[in-house]
Amino acid sequence: MQPRVRKLIGTPILVLFIIVYSLLVMKLSAATLPSMGGWSHFGFFLLFGLGWVIPAGAIVWWMQKP
Repeated sequence: MQPRVRKLIGTPILVLFIIVYSLLVMKLSAATLPSMGGWSHFGFFLLFGLGWVIPAGAIVWWMQKP
């Protein structure tokens, strides 16, 4: 498959992934964070704020393959 076609396929998948991921994390945070302490908030946002990077990087890596 040509890189151009992979980019055409991968870009909407990446955008859709980020939208779905952010909505799921918002729902999870609304359900769990009100009962947690301050350091737990920090850990939650650190974990889930960086959690999208690895899957998104895999999609970008696939799009850039020769």
